Amino acid sequence: MPRIPLTWLAEHVTTPDGLTAEQLAADLVRVGLEEEAIHAAAVTGPLVVGEVVERTPEPQKNGKTINWCRVDVGPDHNEVTGAGLRQPRGIVCGAHNFDVGDRVVVALPGAVLPGPFPIASRKTYGHVSDGMICSARELGLGEDHDGIIVLSTIGIDAPVGTDARELLGLGEEVLEINVTPDRGYCFSMRGVAREYAHSTGATFTDPALPVPERAATAGFAVEIDDRAPIHGVVGADRFVARIVRGVRATDPSPTWMQRRLQQAGMRAINLAVDATNYVMLDLGQPLHAYDLAQVAEPIVVRRANPGETLRTLDDVVRTLDPEDLLVTDSPGARGERIIGLAGVMGGGDSEVGPTTTDVLVEAARWDPITVARTARRHKLPTEAAKRYERGVDPQLARVAVDRVVALLTEHGGGQADEAVTDLDSTQAPQPITLAVDLPARLVGVPYTADEVRETLTAIGCTVTGDGPLTVVPPTWRPDLAIGVDLVEEVARLRGYDAIPSILPPAPAGSGLTEAQRTRRSVARALAESGLVEVLSYPFVGQDQVDALGLAPDDERRDAVRLLNPMSDAQPLMRTNLLVTLLDTARRNVSRGETDLALYEIGLVTRPVPGAPSAPRLPGGVRPSDEELAAIAAAVPAQPRRVAGVLTGLREPAGWWGSGRRADHTDAIAAARLVAGVVGVEVVLTADHDHAPWHPGRCARLETVDGVLVGHAGELHPNVVAAHGLPARAAAFEIDLDVLLAAAPTDPLQASELSTFPIAKEDVALVLAAEVPAHEVLEAVRTGADASEAGAVLEDARLFDVYTGEQVGDGNKSLAFSLRLRAGDRTLTAAETAAVRESVVAEANRRFGATLRA
Repeated sequence: MPRIPLTWLAEHVTTPDGLTAEQLAADLVRVGLEEEAIHAAAVTGPLVVGEVVERTPEPQKNGKTINWCRVDVGPDHNEVTGAGLRQPRGIVCGAHNFDVGDRVVVALPGAVLPGPFPIASRKTYGHVSDGMICSARELGLGEDHDGIIVLSTIGIDAPVGTDARELLGLGEEVLEINVTPDRGYCFSMRGVAREYAHSTGATFTDPALPVPERAATAGFAVEIDDRAPIHGVVGADRFVARIVRGVRATDPSPTWMQRRLQQAGMRAINLAVDATNYVMLDLGQPLHAYDLAQVAEPIVVRRANPGETLRTLDDVVRTLDPEDLLVTDSPGARGERIIGLAGVMGGGDSEVGPTTTDVLVEAARWDPITVARTARRHKLPTEAAKRYERGVDPQLARVAVDRVVALLTEHGGGQADEAVTDLDSTQAPQPITLAVDLPARLVGVPYTADEVRETLTAIGCTVTGDGPLTVVPPTWRPDLAIGVDLVEEVARLRGYDAIPSILPPAPAGSGLTEAQRTRRSVARALAESGLVEVLSYPFVGQDQVDALGLAPDDERRDAVRLLNPMSDAQPLMRTNLLVTLLDTARRNVSRGETDLALYEIGLVTRPVPGAPSAPRLPGGVRPSDEELAAIAAAVPAQPRRVAGVLTGLREPAGWWGSGRRADHTDAIAAARLVAGVVGVEVVLTADHDHAPWHPGRCARLETVDGVLVGHAGELHPNVVAAHGLPARAAAFEIDLDVLLAAAPTDPLQASELSTFPIAKEDVALVLAAEVPAHEVLEAVRTGADASEAGAVLEDARLFDVYTGEQVGDGNKSLAFSLRLRAGDRTLTAAETAAVRESVVAEANRRFGATLRA
């Protein structure tokens, strides 16, 4: 985000005395530039100009020589003696690049330098050092640490005792703002100053005026060779270059320039680089400086060939894409070389270095889409790319190059060539037809025609006509393309606070769909049962998938891999919810929260093997129906799942007892709760081989039609250990889309409530141990409904399972509780006995079950 030093801003727009960063933020927010942060002064406390009056070198035992100095820091700051007299302060300094009579910068006790580094009187080398003589690095003004700042060497002449914070710009607040993508011109002091003028009515002076005429003489040869433009747009429509010879390109830039760069968040490097960065921050036009000795004529701008590579300024060798736009020099004795990735970063072979004496300064206008794609492809979000991809004023290139050349000749010596290269094929902005009443109709504020015309003129548009207005946007506003863009500008500059708040009416028939209501009911039911909802990122790493213990051929290992992941450690899209939910549980357990009951409702990505790849489409045009269909075919399925994890105690311990540990039955109960809320009956069977669950404590849930819904049960011990969870942790995962598809479509009909009393019967059946309990329960229900008493079964519930000597080897006893009630009578003892007998008979017929004695 751009940072705005107040004194720099004041060079382009009139600002009131005493303007603070806080007030500036309030002024800019009125025109849509929001405050991101306010950065305090780099140095606080007393920092003054001092004059060295004594310097005594003192060799030390460690071989180092220090200087014991007396420094006059002015009558208000000098040391007070016992007699009440003032004398220069005694300061120990390890630098040797100064002498008696030099004016220096002194940090007095109470000052705080960048770091933070507080200054205090302290005893060192046998003296009490009452302050510090500062180097550029200690003040955050540069990297020079071996020598202190001698003010005369940087062109500053100030009286002793002068406030050095103000002198060097170290006491200034800096405002950082947030710029929306459509307002790239605000990535410059020029743009922010213009917006400040719109907000306050202050006088704005455009630093880009007057625009020089196109050069009549030809300079360094340049060719634009973009014969196959991407998305129908040529990669560069403006290229300006100029040569400065005999320049001290790697000298340090002036202190004021270094300070401004640092205030703006950039590091000072050398004069050539700093000058281009400074002008970019000031005007918004990125520039680049080449070592002329390393560049051969002509420069050629072209697209990359497959397989080409470039070592960029960050010393990384990058493999280029055919869509990348390049700056190359001419084939010669050394062959053609790539000297830059257009609009993003220069090449390492042509950078300005210690031997550079002649510099080629370049400024261009690159295609925004090309730059944006290249920056993202190579993960290079440079300051230049940020500006180019949002659109740069085509009139700035010549102005910016001339400004850099002037800075190089003024501070680095040398001589600028009169010849200028200026290839210009830019097009004037297209006129926009705007109905005068359109802003009022869309915004709801009665703007007059004069207000609309005045506002558009203020932002730099040329407005003609009385009926429909013909509006030509300024060159620095490529975001103004259609009428509604102009409407937005009218609303912004006339004040968002003037727009009334009107609650729109809710049209009849709108609202949540049945599926949306059901999903909310599921979330509410799980929360009411004691589970806590969490949301996790859908990105996972291979180690997280491995921790689930999935088989090598498990389809859940086939995941979509992201080309540009948020983290290289998590490049895959999750194929199930448990992989991220278990990671959430692990994080909570590691922080001491061992009793957990978590659930999540979210999407997973399940790619289909052999699915076609998505086509690569050009930008700026609407895809055809065939291309849209191809994209849809390539998009993997994304079913919605609900999953839960339970660890530790399900029921807390207290005076009532030791509590109860969560187990597989809790996970199964939660899964059945989800199915019950949706209104789907599920059938449970044992599943002995489905990771990440325990092979002996995992239930498979299916609809009555045999469609898989999900799994629930205890997690495998290896999975529990891999995630650091408490022993016997349980989990469930349900495909919510499958449940919703199986949900009944007919409205639920309420049945009449019986006013007659309930009759209870308990039935204990002995049968083979391998018979599933859910099949026996189904037989109990069928038998009860087939009795002579009729359909009087309200509920049947398994409440006990017993194995032991009393039922014999290989057998088990299942005890069921029956709730019986008729709608028209009180059931007799004979009728309830008949129900019990019918249940036993049906269980015997199906499984050979007998009534337990």
